Amino acid sequence: MVDAASSIGSADSGTVVERIETLSCDAAWRNYYFLKVTTADGVVGWAEYDEGFSSPGLTTAIEALAPLVIGRSVFDHEPTYQYLFARTRQAASGVIGEALGAIENALLDAKARTLGVPCYDLLGGKVRDRIRVYWSHCRTWRINLAHIYGNRITDLDGVRALGAEVAERGFTALKTNIFRQTPDGLRGWLPGFGTPFAPELNVSRQLINEIRATLQAFRDGAGDDMDLLLDLNFNARTEGYARIVRELADFGLFWIEIDTDHPDAMAHIRSKAGCTISGGESLFGVRELYPYLVAGSLDVPIIDGIWNGFWQSAKMAAMADGMGHSVAPHNFYGHLATMMNAHWAAATPNIIIMETDIDRIPWDDEIVTVAPNYVDSHLMLGDAPGWGTEPIEEALAAHPPRLSGLRERRPPAGDD
Repeated sequence: MVDAASSIGSADSGTVVERIETLSCDAAWRNYYFLKVTTADGVVGWAEYDEGFSSPGLTTAIEALAPLVIGRSVFDHEPTYQYLFARTRQAASGVIGEALGAIENALLDAKARTLGVPCYDLLGGKVRDRIRVYWSHCRTWRINLAHIYGNRITDLDGVRALGAEVAERGFTALKTNIFRQTPDGLRGWLPGFGTPFAPELNVSRQLINEIRATLQAFRDGAGDDMDLLLDLNFNARTEGYARIVRELADFGLFWIEIDTDHPDAMAHIRSKAGCTISGGESLFGVRELYPYLVAGSLDVPIIDGIWNGFWQSAKMAAMADGMGHSVAPHNFYGHLATMMNAHWAAATPNIIIMETDIDRIPWDDEIVTVAPNYVDSHLMLGDAPGWGTEPIEEALAAHPPRLSGLRERRPPAGDD
């Protein structure tokens, strides 16, 4: 926690930041992290951030930047962001970029609550009351983390049954990841994240056949009206991605999601694809997204507003809109993050669909005041001030954080 009484900003009213705190709680295979900003008038603004997604030390970075925010008005989130960016310019991506985004998001919430308006009003006003979502990590959590999420899946029959469940529960789109069939059952394939450690990132004929089998099982269970999405992450190189997208053209996928650090390579992959190509969830700001748009790398840029901050994300979405692209939120965090993404999506004209996790840990609904409400594959949005929900501190305390270290924070690929 950082606390100070002196003002270093231009504002001298009750809107100045008086205190910044970081909180966290256990989320089974990871922790949830929250940033709390309190103004001189006692208004509280919240943001969720994530230290477990390749971001060790993020809390430390936020706490190091906090003294530069104390005394500044929550109304001045853009000047504050630009000042923090200038002070960290030589390293203002990665963990530092995420710290800036978390601070911006908490300031937005505090500003909205001070004004008594929803955050989407600060982002231009909503253009929709509900946001179409896809069921993300479909089967992923039930294979990799069944001891937490339940409903263990061990074979393709389980995948078919899950596809049918998705349709029966009213969802119209699902996204899955790469899995291999082994003597011990289905196991996640994430060499891009070191599980297994296979730095060559080669794509074999067997791997492609197994991806096809998975997609066919989902199609058999969910039916022809279900939109299927596939996330390849960082798990191949250019020629491997190109092989996969060519050989999956007959599935009519909603999109294939790919991550690569090379815009020109992504453009080459896209030229071989028979479906929409999405990606970019690890990019920071317009400066990193722009080269991908100029190169023709992506059909749908994916923007992580938890990392970037939603004011900055609005700039990224507007740039994409100006170049004819839809965008989509990256969202695999807790309920507060989902509601934050929903406010941004409600105010962003060129949103196509939003990621969300439907399989949840048992206490997800207990630690926030309002949980997301899904109706007919859409997240319904209300008009409460701020993000429309906030953590319950007593509930966080009832689930103290227990994980530490990057090794524990990485979701296992089939290991309990």
